[in-house]
Amino acid sequence: MNFDGFLKSKELKVTKGRIAILKVLYEADRSLSVENILEECKKFGVDINLSTVYRGVEAFEEKGIIDKFSLNNGRFSYRIKGDEHKHLLQCSVCHKEIEVPCPMKQIEELVQSETGFTLTEHNLIMKGVCEECKRHK
Repeated sequence: MNFDGFLKSKELKVTKGRIAILKVLYEADRSLSVENILEECKKFGVDINLSTVYRGVEAFEEKGIIDKFSLNNGRFSYRIKGDEHKHLLQCSVCHKEIEVPCPMKQIEELVQSETGFTLTEHNLIMKGVCEECKRHK
């Protein structure tokens, strides 16, 4: 991946710190804390500090490049945005269906953080009563 070009396409200033952070997140197979990102950057020989990582992930989140996950204990982890899939929400009365974004990302991150398990699939069935059917009751 051309990280310089990618950052420019997102109208972000290209710095060695941002390139390193982006590379670490891009190559990671799981979400990473800022401390993990810093550690990995140092393994690449990039000498940055923790505040640089915080500023970098904040900029990437604002530009929609990464997802931010709240873990227990007030900590966060970060991951490059992947393909977004959707789930169906079905009205129990009229059976109308609408697509909604998958709400499982946060749960997957918590499961991995707490148990070490990486979820490989999930099944989510959501039912409710649509606005129209609620008005006609």
